Amino acid sequence: MWPFRRRPKVERLTTDPAMGDPVGARLVTAAKQGDWRTIRDTLAAVEHPDDHTFYVRTAAYNSGVERWIDDWVAAEPRSALPLLVKGAHAIDWAWDARGGGRASTVGDEAFKLFFKRLKIAEDCLDEVTERDPDSATAWSFLVILGRGRQLGVDETRRRFEEVRRRHPWHLEAHDQMLQQLCRKWSGSHEQMHDFARQTLADMPAGSPLGRLTAIAHLEHWLDLPSGEDSAYIRSPEVGAALLAAADRSVRHPDYVRRPGWPSVANSFALAFTLNANWPAAGEQFDLLGDLVTEWPWQYMHQLHDIYFLRFRNQVYSQLGR
Repeated sequence: MWPFRRRPKVERLTTDPAMGDPVGARLVTAAKQGDWRTIRDTLAAVEHPDDHTFYVRTAAYNSGVERWIDDWVAAEPRSALPLLVKGAHAIDWAWDARGGGRASTVGDEAFKLFFKRLKIAEDCLDEVTERDPDSATAWSFLVILGRGRQLGVDETRRRFEEVRRRHPWHLEAHDQMLQQLCRKWSGSHEQMHDFARQTLADMPAGSPLGRLTAIAHLEHWLDLPSGEDSAYIRSPEVGAALLAAADRSVRHPDYVRRPGWPSVANSFALAFTLNANWPAAGEQFDLLGDLVTEWPWQYMHQLHDIYFLRFRNQVYSQLGR
């Protein structure tokens, strides 16, 4: 039953890099303080591959990690873990240099720095896969590098299959493979949608991987000219596909909210809002509260929290709340 009480008006929200997760919050604090021992001990205790990748990313994707990570590498020269964090950080560090725009918006010097830092990441992660052959996390970051270093769809897919050998339903790896198959990264709408549909059909019920359907439709919508985009994303066919994906994933009784779950809920909240399915969007916004995530709201604008609030208010208004 809908809670029809009105919410107080909120002007801005702060994005939590840990997505409301207490372990993630501890990792963010440790990363900012250069406390690699806390990061080491925390990551060493994580068993689930999806959780491990989320927590590595949460620790590594912080500015300033490059100032202390080599101290950890030197202190534990036989360990794969500091190299894993260093490699993951170098990916984020590279994208800082490149920026989030399409290739046509990136200058020559930014591209040089981008590829230099990606090479650092690749060297670190290659070493990790030798020291820790079972690491699905290392291979998932290598999937990102396949796309970033423009190694081609076949090589990125090879890396993706390495992840699947270790954890068949790895969320981050599937997200990144979908990106590789987008038209903007040398794929096509057909390849992208086929991958999302096949994943949805094959995945266990209750898997968060249903969100690939939402992301694929958002990517397609973004790639269309003005006028065609609204007609596409509001079409009954897209609406039916979104509902089917949600029913098999986030709305399924077997769905478990693991660390990082707000990103999945935000993906469906945005897609359902654009599709004008107000009840389905409202369900996701209710689950989220104020837990806005940069992705996928960066599809709308860098001021992602403003669009989150604007869309949430629109949804609740349509529902009479």
